[in-house]
Amino acid sequence: MQKMDFIAEVARHTGMSQKAVSKALNGAIDVITQALINDQRVILTGFGTFEVRRRSERGGVHPKTRQRVTIAATKTPGFTPGNSLREAVRATNEVEAIH
Repeated sequence: MQKMDFIAEVARHTGMSQKAVSKALNGAIDVITQALINDQRVILTGFGTFEVRRRSERGGVHPKTRQRVTIAATKTPGFTPGNSLREAVRATNEVEAIH
């Protein structure tokens, strides 16, 4: 599902205009992005948690030259689904397995 499809579906479910949903969604994405930039977690109860994950420096191998290289430490955004979301997805897997 693309962003515009998502906006249209939320608008249909809520009765809001697509313009209002788009503005709210973009605002939510901006707030989550800014929180992660500031190294804060965003917890949406029942949905999940957005957080910054850190990868420490590690060794690697350059694929073309096979030379050993050091891969720098980095930060990356991460998402952990909440129990409600996890259970909803698992329930659909169990139904599909039965058919």
